[in-house]
Amino acid sequence: MPGKHVARRRFLLEALQFGGGVVVLGVGGVAGFRWLDDHVSTKTPPSDAITTSQDKSHATSPGPYLSRPDLRPPTIKVTRTPGWTPSLASDGEYFFIAPKPLRPGFRGQFGLMIVDERGELVWFQQLPGHLLTDLRVQSYQGQPVLTWFDGHGAKGHGDGAGIVADASYREIAKVDAGNGLKVDGHEFNLTSANTALITTYYSKKTDLSSLGGPRDGLVFACQAQEIDVATGKLLFAWDSLEHVSVDESYKEYSKATPAQPFDYFHINSVALTPDGDLLISARNTWAVYKVSRRTGDVVWRLGGKRSDFKMEPGTDFYWQHDAHALSSTRLSLFDDGASPPEEAQSRGLILDVNESTRQCRLVRSYTQPGGLLAASQGNTQVLPSQRVMVGWGSEPYFSEFLADGTMILDGRLAPGLQSYRAFRFPWTGRPSAPPDVVVRASASGHSAYVSWNGDTRTRQWRLLAGSSSSTLSNVAAVPRTGFETTLTTTAVGPYFAVAAYDAAGNQLAVSATVEV
Repeated sequence: MPGKHVARRRFLLEALQFGGGVVVLGVGGVAGFRWLDDHVSTKTPPSDAITTSQDKSHATSPGPYLSRPDLRPPTIKVTRTPGWTPSLASDGEYFFIAPKPLRPGFRGQFGLMIVDERGELVWFQQLPGHLLTDLRVQSYQGQPVLTWFDGHGAKGHGDGAGIVADASYREIAKVDAGNGLKVDGHEFNLTSANTALITTYYSKKTDLSSLGGPRDGLVFACQAQEIDVATGKLLFAWDSLEHVSVDESYKEYSKATPAQPFDYFHINSVALTPDGDLLISARNTWAVYKVSRRTGDVVWRLGGKRSDFKMEPGTDFYWQHDAHALSSTRLSLFDDGASPPEEAQSRGLILDVNESTRQCRLVRSYTQPGGLLAASQGNTQVLPSQRVMVGWGSEPYFSEFLADGTMILDGRLAPGLQSYRAFRFPWTGRPSAPPDVVVRASASGHSAYVSWNGDTRTRQWRLLAGSSSSTLSNVAAVPRTGFETTLTTTAVGPYFAVAAYDAAGNQLAVSATVEV
């Protein structure tokens, strides 16, 4: 392994390997989240790096929406390969991202976003002053749910809790860490047993003399925990310092302080293996660990200074994230390749890991044609269709590939934003609140602007009008065209409402009646 490179490289900024930050006062004294990080692209492609004359792209309207003037979501631009045609929602599947600032000074809104394959907004939620990240669909008590991390970033990780929300976007569970610690935010992974696998960080004194530090140096130790979601009971805890020595780290030692302990391990994902053990990724040891869920012992190491496997050509990875077992012999991960750089570009990886022969073979790697090199974060998601989603972490992109590595879609976040991970899932959103509508008079009649934040079922909007709120009748009908749809009529009202209908013609909801 290329550990020799570490002796000649240093991190210039180490505050935010995950994307920590501080809460600061923004314009007008409003609290906002500001990033203090080194997530600067080491190789950013030109804006048209993947665009050809045949490509088609679409960008969401950044707002304001007349029906929801409070929402100003970031723009998402989607570029597609020639011949691949999007629909309003392909088989009910959407992209799940959580944009957050790349650098200090970002003044726009950011938070949790669901967008369709055109890049059009479906759902947006922000909480000023909060770090919201890792938005995805999981299963809890047999039902699809949304999950995310809600907290604050600090010292290279997050401090907060895991949130579980139902199809109406209502919080149904909040998961805290055990042992007096905080959910870190790198991982919030639900299991079929209705437990949550989470990551936590805490500082501890340990001997760092093997790295050139003091014998009582301060380090970040990491725990992988399993929590019962319903009761909050801690079921299992695995501590990095009890099983992985500090000299396995590839991070060059720098003076540790109470404000910034030495981050020798940097846990960033925890997942189950088919035999019930855990797969743990540690960024700063360049290794993935299979850990016995019964004893806590390390069963094997893949990569790093003490790899138990022969790494075949193309399988070495560096500063990696998001390790998941796809089968008993196959796993996926995101190979950052930086920071500092050890590779020319980041890769989504599928690896064959043979526990019997102790050999690791490259199955497939997925790279963005622009040659993105992520300094941190990122994920690789293998879809049921065998397509592959890659979130490029600190690089403001997410991409979808065919199984053979052909990129068919590339999404780009607005300048100044990044997303820790990016996913694609089927999802049916059923907001509990009614649709929002604004009606404005014009010389030729009235125009209604309607939206329903989080709804995925509406295919048609109908405009109702009448001389009183009890005598409304249908005066216009149009297909849903995006997050906000406009309906026009020559009807004089003065009372108006809108009704949502699904593809089968069933009425889903009616807005409040407004008088113009």
